[in-house]
Amino acid sequence: MKSPEASNSVQHLPRSGIRRVFDEASKYPDCIRLEVGEPSFTTPQHIKDAAQAALNSDFTKYTPNAGIAELREGLSQKLRDRNKILVAPEQIVVTPGGVASVFSSLTALLNRGDEVLLADPSWPNYLQMTILLGAVPVFYPLRIENDLVPTAADIESKITSKTKVLLLNSPGNPSGAIIPESELVAILQVAKKHNLWVISDEVYDEIYFDKPPVSLQPLDEEGRVISVFSFSKTYAMTGWRVGYLTGPMSIVSHILRAQEPITSCVNSVAQKAAFAAVTGDQSCVSEMRNAYAKRAALVTKILTEKGVKFAQPTGAFYTMVDITASGMSDVDFVSRMITEKRVAVVPGSAFGPDSGNFVRVSLASSESDLEQGASRLAAAIKEWA
Repeated sequence: MKSPEASNSVQHLPRSGIRRVFDEASKYPDCIRLEVGEPSFTTPQHIKDAAQAALNSDFTKYTPNAGIAELREGLSQKLRDRNKILVAPEQIVVTPGGVASVFSSLTALLNRGDEVLLADPSWPNYLQMTILLGAVPVFYPLRIENDLVPTAADIESKITSKTKVLLLNSPGNPSGAIIPESELVAILQVAKKHNLWVISDEVYDEIYFDKPPVSLQPLDEEGRVISVFSFSKTYAMTGWRVGYLTGPMSIVSHILRAQEPITSCVNSVAQKAAFAAVTGDQSCVSEMRNAYAKRAALVTKILTEKGVKFAQPTGAFYTMVDITASGMSDVDFVSRMITEKRVAVVPGSAFGPDSGNFVRVSLASSESDLEQGASRLAAAIKEWA
């Protein structure tokens, strides 16, 4: 007798190209790992101390689905002070990482067959979520001549009568690009014209190399923007799994309903740690930001001196390197980089169908690894041309 099958959505779900490279590179202990966006820093001590104190006081029970009150109050102040987003604590939902913020938002917004506008290149999980929810992904291009900053014109060219949601990411993964305020205003005009929801993924909001990024929500006059943030990158808390979102109360209430059957609540101890992170000493944030800026300068200097084309990063901790000169597909190039050069980077096609002329380099690794990795990468492009 034939056994029941898994859902069509899961069967057709593409696996993340980042994870495929991660698994392949793990076979080689001497491989320089530039494929995963994992901060090389440890979680600051005062955050770990808060978690220990929560454990010692037996703060290990269920919490409200939207998050503990003190954390939401602290986040309301952070959003006001650092992002210029004026929202009440009741408009904030704490989630198990930024990924859950995006997924719960999409769950609350989409019907089957709705179209979602995704950047090409963009974080692969956006595509996976769209497919799981039975929606249709539509890619808008990010151009190397614009350092992978999206334009309102390119976005509008992809809108149809079925378009429901536009997903933006600034500072961007994998682009390393920050969308300037003037372009954000133009993009919002397009969203208003076509009555779109906009999910603004700002999980790298504290990682920038010059001017801080502008949050989209303060520019929104119609209540169509949902903003997503995370503790993972800002505080080197990737494994703690705490993110949060905010938006107009009319949709936040539905997002909270969408999260309830998936996540009873975020880890109680992690929420206490997150509260210490957002309300405590912020010098750790600037120290890590300065380190990422130094690493970005190091890598871009090497690539420039070697004549390698790349997208100039202004935030997050990534750059996309153009490997067209190698004459190879991105997948073959990455495979040879691992086996022959012992450097792991991610093929551009993992981030979008028309990004196969790139590889992504994570700038989150140590300076010594980045110096060696970038040098080997540049040499390989020339050697294999």
